[in-house]
Amino acid sequence: MEPLKSLNHIAKALVVSDKGLLAIDESIPTMGKRFAPHGVENHLDNRQDYRENILSTPGLSEFISGTILFDETIRQKAHNGIPMAEFLGEKGIIPGIKVDRGLKDFPGFPGEKYTQGLDELATRLDEYRELGARFTKWRAVITIGEGIPTSTTIETSARSLAMFAAMSQAAGLVPVVEPEVLMTGNHTLERYELVSAITLKTVFGLLADHRVELEGMLLKTGMVLSGDSCNVQADTHSIAAATLRCLLRTVPASVPGILFLSGGQSEAEATRNLNAICRLGGAPWALSISFGRALQATALATWKGKPENAGAAQSALLNRARLNSLAMQGKYSEEMDTLIE
Repeated sequence: MEPLKSLNHIAKALVVSDKGLLAIDESIPTMGKRFAPHGVENHLDNRQDYRENILSTPGLSEFISGTILFDETIRQKAHNGIPMAEFLGEKGIIPGIKVDRGLKDFPGFPGEKYTQGLDELATRLDEYRELGARFTKWRAVITIGEGIPTSTTIETSARSLAMFAAMSQAAGLVPVVEPEVLMTGNHTLERYELVSAITLKTVFGLLADHRVELEGMLLKTGMVLSGDSCNVQADTHSIAAATLRCLLRTVPASVPGILFLSGGQSEAEATRNLNAICRLGGAPWALSISFGRALQATALATWKGKPENAGAAQSALLNRARLNSLAMQGKYSEEMDTLIE
C-alpha cells in the first residue's frame, strides 16, 4: 500500500489553491448524448479531438488541478505521440480515472440502481497506475422518490464505495468517493438534505469498517437542492446553508477536501451556488469542484466538431474554470457571467 503521507499529498494537491477537477469521463453512450444537440457524430476521432482540445487549453492548470478520464482516453496518445497521462502531467494537471462500470437496475428494488465494476478491480487499478493515473473515481447513485431510497440500496451503494476506496488505496491511488443523490424528482430541499445526511453517514461508517484512511481520499458529493420538478425551488442562500449544515454533520474533518458535482445544474447555477457555500466559511475541509457539464457545456456548444472553433471552445472552458475558481474564494458575482455570453 502506498504510504498514507503520499496519498495525503496527492489528495491535498487536488484541492489546492482554489483549483478544481475537470470531469471528462463520460462513457461512449453519454458522449453521444452530449454531441447529438450539436450535430457531432459520436465516433472515436471526434471524441479524441474534443477531449484533447479541451485538455490542451492554454493556462488550464491555473484553475484545474486534475482531470478524471474515461478508460478510452487514458489509453490514448495525444496527437504529438505522448501518452495522455504524461501529456497532462507536463501541463501540471494530475491525471485520474473513472473505474466504475456504470449503473444497473437493482433487482427487486424498482426505481433504484447499483454500480458495477468491483470484479477484477484490483487488476484494473494496477493497470491504470501503470498508465499514469494518480487518483480514481467511483460513482454510486441514490434516487429520491415514493418509498425510495431504501436502506438496502443506500447500504449496498456505500459498501461498494468503501470496497473501491480500500482497493484504490491498496493500489497506491487516491480514491474520490462519489455518492450522488440525484436532483431528479419533486422532493423538497428538506427531503434532499435528510437523504444526503443518511447516505453520507452510511458511507463514512462503512469506510471506517473497511479501514480506509480518510486523510488519503476525497469526497465528491452534490449540493443540497430542491428536486428539479419541485413546485417550490430553494433560493441560493437556503441551498448553501443546507449543504454546509449537512456536510458539517456527516463528514469527518480529517477528509482533506470535498468536491461538489454539478448534478444537472446549469453552468451559472452551479457556480452561483458554489460561491454561496464558500462564502459561508467555517468548513474544516477544502471546498472545490469536480464538474463535467457545468465546465464543458459552453465549450462543447462552441466547438460543434469544427476545427476552426477549437480556440473559441478553449476560451469558453478557461473562462468558466476561472469563474469557478473565484467562486471557491467567494468572489464570484452573477454579472461576471456576461463575459461568456
